[in-house]
Amino acid sequence: MNRSLEIAIAVCSWLCGIVLLGTVCTIIGYIAFNGLGTLKMQLLFGDINPLDALLLRKQVFDGLFPAIVGTLLLVILSVGIAIPIGMASGVYMAEYANDRVKKVFSLLFDILASVPSIVIGLFGFTLAVFLHKHFSENIYPSLFISSISLAFLVLPYIIRTTQIALENLPPKTRLAALALGATKLQNIIYVLIPKSLSGIISGVILAIGRCAEDTAVIMLTGVVASAGVPKSLLAQYEALPFYIYYISSQYRNTEELLSGYGASIILLVICTVLFFCAFMIQRGLTYRALYRA
Repeated sequence: MNRSLEIAIAVCSWLCGIVLLGTVCTIIGYIAFNGLGTLKMQLLFGDINPLDALLLRKQVFDGLFPAIVGTLLLVILSVGIAIPIGMASGVYMAEYANDRVKKVFSLLFDILASVPSIVIGLFGFTLAVFLHKHFSENIYPSLFISSISLAFLVLPYIIRTTQIALENLPPKTRLAALALGATKLQNIIYVLIPKSLSGIISGVILAIGRCAEDTAVIMLTGVVASAGVPKSLLAQYEALPFYIYYISSQYRNTEELLSGYGASIILLVICTVLFFCAFMIQRGLTYRALYRA
């Protein structure tokens, strides 16, 4: 009976994996089939010379170059804000908080993780209105406000993965440096965090993907259809997720719709590159930690 149950679970697992893989391949294949033909310089830069656009000599208003730049800036700023706060919170939860504090904060983090992205967008919009009214009239929904909002959106991923990665380390690893006379802080910085980088980076990768694809938050906090490359953190900007949403809902002809598929391919490529960079950083830091050890 137990053997039959194990076989049934294995078969179901394989079937679920095949269905999931097949679905992903079908979606990506459909996007590639419709969008590969649109991947031309004109889609990226419009009628502007690519070199002039890359050197920011001329603004591109009929191509995807500003949206690509805006997406990259948005992801880098959001993850850059979220990583220090999320890792510090995860370290506190794993190494310093007692059981009662863990229960309270775990509940708060779970609530934050379950908040719909449109509510986070409303928070960002409210923050922009508050800052505009009480601090400076030059503050409006902008790239910086969107980055702060997305950082709140992805904080639970980084906090949880950091906490779990630290808590799952074997006792020998956790106690070796302490037994040799290291302080608790030294143990965390030089031993525990390097040893748990794989788990921490997985949370960073999830955060990158969520920042790159979210549309509801940025719609309320600064993204527009045509803004060019943002000149400052307090400027409005373009982003690929909003462009895809805008084109798919308001396209005027087949050519515009196909450009949305092209934008989807570019967004997938950007996410892949960012994931690869995160993986290489994690690999380099892990190798460095092992080399030091």
